[in-house]
Amino acid sequence: MNVSIVVTVYNEAKVIREFHKRLREAIDNLPHSFEILYINDGSTDETESEAIVLIRQDTRVRLINLSRNFGHEAALTAGLDFADGDVVITMDGDGQHPPGYILDLLDLHAQGFDVVLTQRFADPDVGLVKRITSKMFYWLINLLSQTEVVPGGSDYRLLSRDAVLSFRQIREINRFIRGLVNWMGYRWTTLHIEHSPRIAGESKYGVRKLFKLAFDAIFSFSTVPIRLMIIVGFIVLSLAFLEFLDPLIQVLRGRDELLPGWTTLIVSVLVLGATQLMTLAIVGQYVGLVYEEVKGRPIYLLRGKPLDSEGLDDESST
Repeated sequence: MNVSIVVTVYNEAKVIREFHKRLREAIDNLPHSFEILYINDGSTDETESEAIVLIRQDTRVRLINLSRNFGHEAALTAGLDFADGDVVITMDGDGQHPPGYILDLLDLHAQGFDVVLTQRFADPDVGLVKRITSKMFYWLINLLSQTEVVPGGSDYRLLSRDAVLSFRQIREINRFIRGLVNWMGYRWTTLHIEHSPRIAGESKYGVRKLFKLAFDAIFSFSTVPIRLMIIVGFIVLSLAFLEFLDPLIQVLRGRDELLPGWTTLIVSVLVLGATQLMTLAIVGQYVGLVYEEVKGRPIYLLRGKPLDSEGLDDESST
């Protein structure tokens, strides 16, 4: 069986050689044919030159350079577009996805699963705030969306050839691949794993990127936020009607003077204003997503041709 391993890297010059060493230790004795695709997501350090060293040392390695940093989801998409294997395993190149689980992924695929997801065990080193926000994110996306997303999941997964070919048909710009893989509906299972610490450096997924991923996940898979704002509108309207009943009842009782409802007026204006702003923001988010899609821009662009050992030999001969 031919197996493609897609590894996304961004500014991992200090990491990639050690990662590749660990990867080779995990796959060299397996009875399969492997290709290893490193997807360089617009790195600004020496990641490309380090990957070229690996190509010269290991003929199974191919390097795909994106023209700039398009983001993790786009880099994964590029890898899945170029992978030729009967099955494709995607993973990050920072060392947090242990290559030792590749055999387990292949064993589960042999049992008839087209998709094998990985789910992290609870990591005691992860801070309390990150654990809480992670749980809230998965709770919210599963509440709002009709597509189940495995809590604690990662982009360390196996896809069969059929699943990869189907995935290639999905060309939306704002991508949440964890949701898209489940949305396709192929038979799937989950493998529990323990993440390893990064080999070196710091995580490239900052707060801004995490929030963008969360927004893409929610707004790409659900129209529930719009329906929620309709419900909020009805609630505010009902409260306004109840507020109107109070002075009406006072007038019917024969009271000529009413105490001015300054507080009630201000609160009502603020509630209505906030509701309108929230509604406009949610609608604007959907309009923005539509705007991005109708422009028809590609998900990513390549810088040069994919590099492999034969291509490097041709360049050196000229």
